[in-house]
Amino acid sequence: MKYKDRSGNVVNQETKQDSILKTLYTKRWGRMLLKPFLAPGVSRFAGAILDSRITTPFIMPFVKANQIDLSEYKPKFYSSYNDFFSREIKPEVRPIDADVRTLITPADGKLSVYPITEDLQVTIKDTPYTVAELLKNRKVARQYQEGYLVVVRLTVDNYHRYCYVADGLKGKTHFIKGVLHTVNPVANDYVPIYKENCREYCRIRTEQFGEIIQMEVGAMMVGRICNYHSVKKVTKGEEKGKFEFGGSTVILILPKDSVEIDEDLLENTKEGYETLVKMGERIGIRKEKNYDEK
Repeated sequence: MKYKDRSGNVVNQETKQDSILKTLYTKRWGRMLLKPFLAPGVSRFAGAILDSRITTPFIMPFVKANQIDLSEYKPKFYSSYNDFFSREIKPEVRPIDADVRTLITPADGKLSVYPITEDLQVTIKDTPYTVAELLKNRKVARQYQEGYLVVVRLTVDNYHRYCYVADGLKGKTHFIKGVLHTVNPVANDYVPIYKENCREYCRIRTEQFGEIIQMEVGAMMVGRICNYHSVKKVTKGEEKGKFEFGGSTVILILPKDSVEIDEDLLENTKEGYETLVKMGERIGIRKEKNYDEK
């Protein structure tokens, strides 16, 4: 995996998840082994197991393997592996950029950003996706031409709660049913990712950035999306929901002339790097000209 941090340093980082999935997806026997696990019934069964107390012995080995600093998280007795996986971080560890003009990242993860053009196909390891395919709605997708598509990919070592990126009015949630599958990029050589993943999205009417879309994508082996709210006023940095076990993805779809994305993020994506980000940090700033004209 090719990553850069916000200082421009190249980071060589491969999680055990990356390593295992690379083996499974690049071997015929591995792909055959994975196929049964895509069935919804198997995923539900796995979710029930991960919600049970019998999984607590797996917590500390996971912590050690992924070098997780538990002092950053709120003290709690974890009743199951899933309870631990969606653990809550201390607020001071993930400060929210308070400047009303800034757009923040909704989650920890590996970020890529793409200008939305009429023929945009987001390619992750040679597998293309269009905005219309993500939304399953060509009419809505057309409204975001010349905006930006921001993809934040989470792996198992990341913090798995996510927040709203701006103040606004959240609309209803749209659920798109799909076959649960991994969002890890090594899979894309063999299986289309987002076409097979369940996902949820909502439109958020913001004063700062117009009407943005925030989408959460589930993943193989449970990957449950737990969103908290129906239609309501939301605030920047307010927790929107959490993922249960599995790698996951949060996507932002931004309208034209709403945001100036930070240049390092655009350049890193062009160069084939994902950028390591933390929930609440700035990834762009509103285009002031829109507000000067009002």
